[in-house]
Amino acid sequence: MFQRALLSLFVLVLWAGPARASLEAWLAPSAKPWPRWEAHDANAKTTLDHGPWQRFLDTYRAGAPDGVARVAYGRVSAADKAALDGYVRALAAARVSALSREEQRAFWINLYNAATVRLVVERYPLASIRDIDISPSLFSTGPWGKKLFEVEGIALSLDDIEHRILRPIWKDARIHYALNCASIGCPDLLGEAFTAANTETLLEQGARGFVNHPRGARVVDGRLRVSSIYVWFQDDFGGGEAGVLAHLRRYAAPPLAEPLAPIRAIDATGYDWALNDWR
Repeated sequence: MFQRALLSLFVLVLWAGPARASLEAWLAPSAKPWPRWEAHDANAKTTLDHGPWQRFLDTYRAGAPDGVARVAYGRVSAADKAALDGYVRALAAARVSALSREEQRAFWINLYNAATVRLVVERYPLASIRDIDISPSLFSTGPWGKKLFEVEGIALSLDDIEHRILRPIWKDARIHYALNCASIGCPDLLGEAFTAANTETLLEQGARGFVNHPRGARVVDGRLRVSSIYVWFQDDFGGGEAGVLAHLRRYAAPPLAEPLAPIRAIDATGYDWALNDWR
């Protein structure tokens, strides 16, 4: 994620329609490869234990009637807070460069999501993750630019994981459905910890779930409204509106596919930064 709060307010006030969308896409973080993290062992058999994260998800994450996965941040016990912190610390201590590519992808996704949840739990109650305003840049809001831990002796932020490791190394738009930023507008925090064995299945599940939920895409009176994610990162989704539409059609289920078929342009975008809290 990035300084979206400030940017979204700016473009909402000063721009509209295609001009606004173009500016949002231009200001969004690009995928900048960090060669240091391309090292891996194709023959490695090592697997990491994501059991603590699975137990947390089983206990505190649930689907809500509106179809958005929520987390009961306010109910997390002291013992489970400690277990979550221990899990994040254990991942950060792993020798990730000695893992296989498949194991690495699951590692980075779980680290991002668990660290995000840990941030919210530590500072709860909150109305929005943007209220955790610890990013060092003058033009950044939220926690995404803050160096939160070291992996193999290198300080990393959530932005580093998303934009300098996962996006540029794997070049897979479905990564956006795997990462959760603790917001209603974000793709769901999935109920399963990622592993080398299940990542492909979970990426497909996340894509279909988000595209077919109204916060992902919906057509009303012949007009298409999509999540701002498809504007911020449209290069990942094929580039331009045509690429985004092709991506949406690939995953659209019948209730969405039929009204989406004749659509040739995106009419509106939106994103809800309210905390994905289970109250």
